[in-house]
Amino acid sequence: MISKSWSRKSIATAVAVAVLSVYSMVVLAAPGAKASGELSVSGQVTVNGQKMISGGTIFTDSTLSTAEKSSAAVSISKVGRVELAPNSNLRLSFAKNSITAFLETGSAQVSTFAGTTVNLTTKDGTVVVDGKEATTFTVSALKGRTSLSTLAGVAQFKTGSTVKQVAAGDSASAGVPQTDDDDDDLSGGALAVLLLAVGGAVAGVLYAAFHNNDLNFGGDVTVVSPTK
Repeated sequence: MISKSWSRKSIATAVAVAVLSVYSMVVLAAPGAKASGELSVSGQVTVNGQKMISGGTIFTDSTLSTAEKSSAAVSISKVGRVELAPNSNLRLSFAKNSITAFLETGSAQVSTFAGTTVNLTTKDGTVVVDGKEATTFTVSALKGRTSLSTLAGVAQFKTGSTVKQVAAGDSASAGVPQTDDDDDDLSGGALAVLLLAVGGAVAGVLYAAFHNNDLNFGGDVTVVSPTK
C-alpha cells in the first residue's frame, strides 16, 4: 500500500509540473504577453525610476535614464538593439517586429534586423525605418536640436511636412539650437587661460620651425560622440 501511495504521489507531482510548464509557455506566448529584452548597463542606470544592473530583463513600455558617464543597451531577440549614451532619457516600446521610442534628451543608437520597423520621436521630429533592410542610425536630442546620422540602411527624418531620406553616411538635423550665456561669454580668468594656451601653442610651433624639430603632443585624444 505504501509503495502504491508513493507511486501515485510521484505521478501526481509529475503531472502538476507538466501542466504548470505548459501553462507558463502558453502565457509567455500569448498575444497579450509583454515583450522583453536583456539589459546591459555601465554606471548608474534606472528603468522606470529603479536602479538596474547588467543582465536584468526590461519590458516594453519602459523609461530608461542614464546618468553622467553611464550608458545602457537593450538587446531584443530577433528585433534589434538600442544603446543609450550618458545623460539620456528614453521611453522605449517594442514588439515582435517593431521598435517605438521617444527620446526626451540625450543620444541613442538603434540597430535593427531586416523586417523590423522603427518610429523614434523627439521634440523636433521623427525617425522612421520601414524594415526593408537592416538599419543602424544614431539620433541625438541636445539643446533644442535633433540630429540624425545613418550608419547602415536608410532612415527617414520627418519634420513637420518635410520628409528626408537619410542613407548610410548621410545626416540631417532640425530644431533651433539653444545656447547658454555662460558658454558664449568668457570670464576674465577663463579668457586669460585661453590666451596663455594659444600663446604657448604658437610659441611651440615657432620653436619647432626654427630648430627643425618635430612637435610631439603626448597623451590620448578623446573623441566625444553623440552616440553611445
